Amino acid sequence: MFKGLGQMGDMAKMMKAAKEMQSKMGELQDSLHDMTVTGESGAGLVKAVASAKGELKSLDIDPSIFNSDDKEVVEDLILAAIKDAQAKAAELAQQEMGKITEGLGLPADFKMPF
Repeated sequence: MFKGLGQMGDMAKMMKAAKEMQSKMGELQDSLHDMTVTGESGAGLVKAVASAKGELKSLDIDPSIFNSDDKEVVEDLILAAIKDAQAKAAELAQQEMGKITEGLGLPADFKMPF
């Protein structure tokens, strides 16, 4: 008479898991602002610090590279450090999201829509 009610229990579990994942994702999004990575170029002469969201937080340039003749080199080093920090930020964010998806039984390489 009530065949299929067992599936409703499964649906309730899925809804609970989805709400739990949504909550964890919200917490993760907030914490990604506080996590930082440092990108470097020129053997550490230029360092860029970014949040795990990829937002540039600070830039540290060794004064020894300031020579008016090397303007393009300095600009390239700055860009390289920023790109390195952003790549590391993306990797860190993906690792942190992977922890959540693994906890829910999803594949480790599951891509989130953001």
